[in-house]
Amino acid sequence: MLERKKTRNTRNYSKTSQGNSTDWSRARLVFVGALFGCIWLLLWARAWYIQTVQSDWLAENAARQQRATELRVGRRGDILDRNGQVLARSVEVRSLFARPLEIKDQPEAAKVLHAVLGGNEGQWRRIVSSKRKFVWLSRKISDAQAQAIKEAIAEKKIRGLYLTKEYNRVYPFKQLAGQLLGFVGLDDKGLEGLEKAFDDYMTGSSGKALIQRDAAGRRLYLEGIPDADLEGRDLHLTIDANIQYFAEESLAKAISQYGAKWGGCLVVDVPTGDILAWAEVPFFNPNAYREYKPAAWRSRLALDAMEQGSTIKPFVVAAALTEGRAKPDSLYYCEKGKWKFKDVIIRDTSPYEWLTVNKIIRYSSNIGAAKIGLDLGVSKLHSYLTRLGFGARTSLPLLGESKGILREPGQWTEVDLAAASFGQSFAATGVQMAQAYLALASGGVMRPLRLVRDADAQFVDHQERESGGFGPQIAQAAEAPRIFPEEVAHQIALMMSEVVTDGSGKRARIAGVSVSGKTGTAQKAEGASYGEGRMASFAGFIPAENPRYLILVLIDEPTKSVYGGVVAAPVFRYVGTRIMAYRNELPALGSEMSGQPASASGLNAASSGALPVAKNSAPAAGDVIPDVCGKSVRSAMELFTQKGVVPQVRGNGQIVVRQEPKAGTPWNVAAGSDGKNAEFTLWLGEQS
Repeated sequence: MLERKKTRNTRNYSKTSQGNSTDWSRARLVFVGALFGCIWLLLWARAWYIQTVQSDWLAENAARQQRATELRVGRRGDILDRNGQVLARSVEVRSLFARPLEIKDQPEAAKVLHAVLGGNEGQWRRIVSSKRKFVWLSRKISDAQAQAIKEAIAEKKIRGLYLTKEYNRVYPFKQLAGQLLGFVGLDDKGLEGLEKAFDDYMTGSSGKALIQRDAAGRRLYLEGIPDADLEGRDLHLTIDANIQYFAEESLAKAISQYGAKWGGCLVVDVPTGDILAWAEVPFFNPNAYREYKPAAWRSRLALDAMEQGSTIKPFVVAAALTEGRAKPDSLYYCEKGKWKFKDVIIRDTSPYEWLTVNKIIRYSSNIGAAKIGLDLGVSKLHSYLTRLGFGARTSLPLLGESKGILREPGQWTEVDLAAASFGQSFAATGVQMAQAYLALASGGVMRPLRLVRDADAQFVDHQERESGGFGPQIAQAAEAPRIFPEEVAHQIALMMSEVVTDGSGKRARIAGVSVSGKTGTAQKAEGASYGEGRMASFAGFIPAENPRYLILVLIDEPTKSVYGGVVAAPVFRYVGTRIMAYRNELPALGSEMSGQPASASGLNAASSGALPVAKNSAPAAGDVIPDVCGKSVRSAMELFTQKGVVPQVRGNGQIVVRQEPKAGTPWNVAAGSDGKNAEFTLWLGEQS
């Protein structure tokens, strides 16, 4: 009995326990199922909300984080010389900027900037901690700095520091034509010279590009305008870098030798009007423009008007010949070197008395030129000076070019007229002088100078240009105007050749080459009067009979000598010789490269081509060999070639110092009946 009862109780207990366990399991399953059902419904609800309500907003944020548009600016165009040599070029560099609001670890960012860029770490921390959206940290850093920043950003996972591409302007030849080229600023905008004048032409185009980046900020792809399509246009100049170097080298030597303040030299190709060299000393290196004072940036050849002195005289004489007021053999009394006219005294360097017009040019008589000008009259002289381009800007693409100073005829007194006739009382720039001399070298026809070879190059002069004047006339004229008759231009060229062979410009002579030129020594105005300063100059062209090159040399305030024939003429000779040797146009063999006369053997080999040999009979009995000692080599050669004899030439120099056979020896004794039985020799040297 007892055992059965216990068993029943155990079974009841067991049933109770099993019932309770089953109930809890079902409850848990229901709970878990309900929970997952709710979560599933919430997820679907969230997905529905995201895909419908928030879809546009999320897509916009994703695009903002992964893609961006950036403004891309093309590389600035190059400046090249006539042979394709690069005078200015933009090279790609990196600049560093920050978006401070994105920088989380500001102390670490400051440490990186301090380590790579230097400076004060506290200052960097203040910059990266600012509330600005954008700030430049360093513009146009070196490649090494850019690489160090890039590695630090990747290693330390610094957000908010970015490298961007910019361009740095480089001038490979340093100071070569520095004032003419000018320079660009930090933002690649032209600030001086041709860089500023053609800024719009050379500046690259801009366009937007689409960029996608990953989480590390690396660029994945780029869509937009190709860089090549954004690049600016190149500017091709008429300048020849080699000829530019010759001119600058010679100028630098002259400035140093004579203690001058400044020097300028223009070389022009006469047939085309192309400017081959635009040299100025002291030099200016555009690569380091911040190291120079603004005065050193200026191109004085175009911006400074100066009284030119005796280099004006050929134009006055040409005008008088054209108007019939004088002839080449007209005589003028030169007052023995001192003439009191009105209330002023006009002086010559030598006490000349009666001089013909050609000798007034040859010996550069101020008194003779003044009397020619007075015969010509104010209105006529002023008219010719105006037509030659004085008092107006040229057609060259130069910002800030000076018009010079040429007063209206009604403001001139007789003293002004006399002074203007020998280059005082009015002022002109170097480019105006080159333009005027180009007219003489071109047979009296006024032709424009050319500095840029690109026909479509757009130059915008922001200064107010006059409606009339020389520049617009020449630029727009269908046919170049004639200023002087061709015969007059040739007569002036002949007079100028006498300046070089027998006058004040002997130091400009180039052995074996005919040269026409004119010296100038102008007083510099100081306030209402003239001071002690002088402007020494020389202007001329070679060869004289068929000009190919026009060279103008200006030397400002030389101290050891002030005369253009001493200071400026040797620069002309050196530059002219180097140009002709460089272009293989020197008639002499073994031509010099140092500015000294050509070798004797070279001159002798070329003399028959440079000078006409007479086709006459043998010298007549009784004729004697002339005395040519002390004469120029050209004059001596002319005397011998008139007899059909081409003598040997030995030594270096411009003056004959010895001759064989001796002067006075009968031709028939020295050379025989055929003139070929003896050698005729001239020894050259410099005049003491």
